Amino acid sequence: MPASTAHSRIQRPGKRQRLSAAPNPGTPATSSTTYKVTGLRVLRSEWAKFWSLRSSWITLGVAVFLLVLFGAVAAYTYSPDAAAAGGPPGPGGSGGDSDAVSLALTGVTFASLAVGVLGVLLSAGEYSTGMIRSTLTAVPRRLPVLWSKALVIGPIALILTTLGALAAFQLGTPGLDGEQISLALSDDGVLRSLAGAGVYLALVAVFGVALGVLIRSSAGAIAALVGVLLILPGLASLLPDSWYDTLSPYFPSNAGSAVYALHETSGSLSPGAGLAVFAGWVALALAGAAFRLVKTDA
Repeated sequence: MPASTAHSRIQRPGKRQRLSAAPNPGTPATSSTTYKVTGLRVLRSEWAKFWSLRSSWITLGVAVFLLVLFGAVAAYTYSPDAAAAGGPPGPGGSGGDSDAVSLALTGVTFASLAVGVLGVLLSAGEYSTGMIRSTLTAVPRRLPVLWSKALVIGPIALILTTLGALAAFQLGTPGLDGEQISLALSDDGVLRSLAGAGVYLALVAVFGVALGVLIRSSAGAIAALVGVLLILPGLASLLPDSWYDTLSPYFPSNAGSAVYALHETSGSLSPGAGLAVFAGWVALALAGAAFRLVKTDA
């Protein structure tokens, strides 16, 4: 073989050499492209993660179903005589005169447990499976993960539970036809109360996310959620009457019930004040969750 031919074969680049050669300046180097972690990308990741879980669909469906079911049943089983003798409780379990809105929102307590548990599972569930380590490795700044989880579940719960409250009211309206407490959707305060129920339940869902990150245990966070929303008002009744009357309106569930109550009752907060107090509780839980997320290991 001539030396010149052998030399040309040695110098001719092979396929592997061509692949490792420097790319053309006009061709983008996709293999070495790096992506910056942004809040929007973290939000999109949490959105995909939320809808990929079967528990999200099931729990949201249960929350809306309970809201509609109990509201409709309460309207169709309403009896003026029974109401005069003691009556079913008003929104959030507080006493008071019944009205079409309070009957429609009878299921809010049950729905709040469902969306609150969903919020806990969305956050504490990652600690149970160990997936939180991968999440925080991908997002080293950590806090965007917490904010994204809250931003995902809050609007979803707001929209679906508001629609559920509207459906419960509309389904129950024929059952109250001719009754003194019957109301129309256009009556003063009705839409505000139904929308207020959605706002309250959305905040409960965010509260569940905060408790999940703060406690890092699904069982523990669910127990804390039930204790704060349901057990705490009952235990507070053991306090002296003067203390109870002063503190009771500021308990989370009582402040939340004021958000969607049609009429302000004696000793309760106004809707605006109730929203501010309950949002303050949620903000406090989020602050505690943020502090622990940043300061302690996963």
